[in-house]
Amino acid sequence: MYGKMQEHLQKELELIKDAGLFKDERIIVSPQKAEIKVKSGQEVLNFCANNYLGLSNNQKLIDRAKRALDERGYGMSSVRFICGTQDLHKELEHTISKFFGTEDTILYASCYDANGGAFQPLFTEEDAIISDELNHASIIDGVRLCKAQRYRYKNADMKDLEEKLKEAQSQRFRIIVTDGVFSMDGNAAPMDKIMELANKYEALVMIDESHSAGVVGKTGRGVTEEYNCMGQADMITGTLGKAFGGAIGGFTTGRKEIVDMLRQRSRPYLFSNSIPPVVAAAGTEAFNMLQKENTLQDKLHENVDYFVAKMKEAKFDIKPTQSAICAVMLYDAKLSQEFAAELLEEGIYVIGFYYPVVPQGEARIRVQLSAAHEREHLDKAIDAFIKVGKKLNVI
Repeated sequence: MYGKMQEHLQKELELIKDAGLFKDERIIVSPQKAEIKVKSGQEVLNFCANNYLGLSNNQKLIDRAKRALDERGYGMSSVRFICGTQDLHKELEHTISKFFGTEDTILYASCYDANGGAFQPLFTEEDAIISDELNHASIIDGVRLCKAQRYRYKNADMKDLEEKLKEAQSQRFRIIVTDGVFSMDGNAAPMDKIMELANKYEALVMIDESHSAGVVGKTGRGVTEEYNCMGQADMITGTLGKAFGGAIGGFTTGRKEIVDMLRQRSRPYLFSNSIPPVVAAAGTEAFNMLQKENTLQDKLHENVDYFVAKMKEAKFDIKPTQSAICAVMLYDAKLSQEFAAELLEEGIYVIGFYYPVVPQGEARIRVQLSAAHEREHLDKAIDAFIKVGKKLNVI
């Protein structure tokens, strides 16, 4: 049987390659930081990592992870409710709750799992999930696993959200679900307005803070801090794989009873191994560092402001951003691949995004700024963008 399927797959892959849209994986042979080395031996500047605060290779986190490796071992070989819970896991959960000002926290192997396991334990066909159209794939998949009624509103469109809330009034429980920062555009959800509508129409609120926690808000508490509504969200999901060290692991933090029910019935939690002790320990260290000072957030915000201003000055088409994500719009899929390849030759590591990752005709280079970037890194990237932009007739 596979012979026929193999032939089909080979043809499909060839079409992808002919269109110039085949995704190759570039191999890095150095730690993840602002300056990295790829397998070819080329040293490049990394502008496409989620390493927003530059903590992926932070020495304090490395030292804490090494100590945990010696003291608590490599892996747990178990799920949490059997024999997979160490003091390090509980310490991290407590630290995350303190950081966000919530009642309790539950850890997952990833935020994909946190979102995938968030809805089915809490909502039935009697309820309604009202989701932003640009929410992450993990939210979409989690909603699909639940029997609740589904409503989708236009991205950050409060008028459309209100209409959907009106339609959902016959349902028992309603929950508004949104990314804090939308990963492809970089815009933030207007949480103050969402909270107003949630109160008006008696709805719960869930926020995925994966691209906003550690980044948005004066102290990096995310969009609830940015819009002065900390403590009002019922559920916040997030990841340890971006700003908080860049390893692996996710979490849901929020109301105590919600977290308790997730511990009882959330399938990704019940049937996946605990995160390794080294990740739990280093994760706690990352949150504790950010509790003490805002130096990294301040530098990140300065870097974003500088880069965006210079790129706009050079006449690039930049999506409005309220985060560390800067979407340089090219619109053509093949052009985005050519542009990224040319930038790599100039020593700038970025990736071109195109359908189905972004809507058809919305191809772009997504630049992700970091506190690890120095001013000379930013200037080199801007100069390279201008050079390639002129060569490819983008500017």
